[in-house]
Amino acid sequence: MLRKLKERWQVDSNLQLFTIFFVFSVSGSSTLFVRKFVFHLIHFDPKWPFIFKVLVYLVTIVPIYQLSLLIIGTILGQFYFFWRFEKKMLRRFGIKLK
Repeated sequence: MLRKLKERWQVDSNLQLFTIFFVFSVSGSSTLFVRKFVFHLIHFDPKWPFIFKVLVYLVTIVPIYQLSLLIIGTILGQFYFFWRFEKKMLRRFGIKLK
């Protein structure tokens, strides 16, 4: 299983794979902390209509998560992996980067 993932992600070592998993977990956890702060700033109310909640999440949380992946990935020496990952994600949103 790990071998297939390493091939798919073009990763050379188990250490690099572990670092990537670590970056994903730390980025996700840190985004939860930032979410509380951002939602407090915009006075988020759970009573808001569902579609508005979804829009707030897409506009705030998704970019924060993507940025945290790049920042933490860069700090841990995995910038190129996460930059490729980000470009792939942006293409899914219809944004193309070179």
